[in-house]
Amino acid sequence: MSEIEIVAEQGTWRDGFEERVLAGYRAAGCPEPLARALLERAVKGIDGWTVATDGTGWIAVGVTEDDGGVVGRIHDLTVARGREWAERWCAGHGAQRVEVRLTGGRGPGAFADYPVRGQNRMRAVAGEPQLPPGLTVRRLTEEEYPAWYAAEEASYIADIVRAGALTPEQAREKSDRDFAQYLPQGYLTPGHAFYAMEAEGQVIGTGWVNHGFLPGVTFGFSLEVHEEHRGKGYGRAAMAVGEWATRQGGDEAMMFNVFGGNEVAMGLYDSTGFAVLDEYRFRDLR
Repeated sequence: MSEIEIVAEQGTWRDGFEERVLAGYRAAGCPEPLARALLERAVKGIDGWTVATDGTGWIAVGVTEDDGGVVGRIHDLTVARGREWAERWCAGHGAQRVEVRLTGGRGPGAFADYPVRGQNRMRAVAGEPQLPPGLTVRRLTEEEYPAWYAAEEASYIADIVRAGALTPEQAREKSDRDFAQYLPQGYLTPGHAFYAMEAEGQVIGTGWVNHGFLPGVTFGFSLEVHEEHRGKGYGRAAMAVGEWATRQGGDEAMMFNVFGGNEVAMGLYDSTGFAVLDEYRFRDLR
């Protein structure tokens, strides 16, 4: 392998990188406006990335302050055996862990031994999705919201810890920041809707969605079946509720995140046709 050198002029790399990211989103079924909106998110901060080459491919890396520590990010890697250089660069700039985003459901490649931290998934919804027989959906009341919020936050923290990247203390800090960001007005935050799912006279789960999260996309922050009602087929029913809610909000596709370590949920999403838009993997450098 030729010596890897940092480059000052990034135009050639950037054009190719952006086209590869767009191609990944298109392959995952994104219409062009959505693919470009996702690209805009993917290249946030790109002017601050460091780009290097060995003449055969590219490496793009950077570091950010995140979740109480310095995180290295491998944004692009097309150099054979270039991962070691990227990890050394990140460690040399103070990173305690390194993360990578794989776009469009492509395989892990050089990062197969990195644990999965999470995935973004998406699927276009049916024109008129129907709720499953025996299941009714209503809006969560404002009086029910505090108890829902407490349970939702506890579940979110547990998911983050299970994914393996953060300690319980860091996960709680992240949860506090994220909920403040996405629900600044709580129950009355514009664009957000909260649902209770009922069957046989009982609330068997809840839903939280954000309409217009991206062009034509509703983001499903949570479609939760209560533990005592799991194993009864309500998981698929909850996904149907998400699609129904998406159309209620005037959107055409539903998107959501699943944390690493939740193989049961990933299997459900595979079987219901939700494509992987992004997969995030990480490695502890300590």
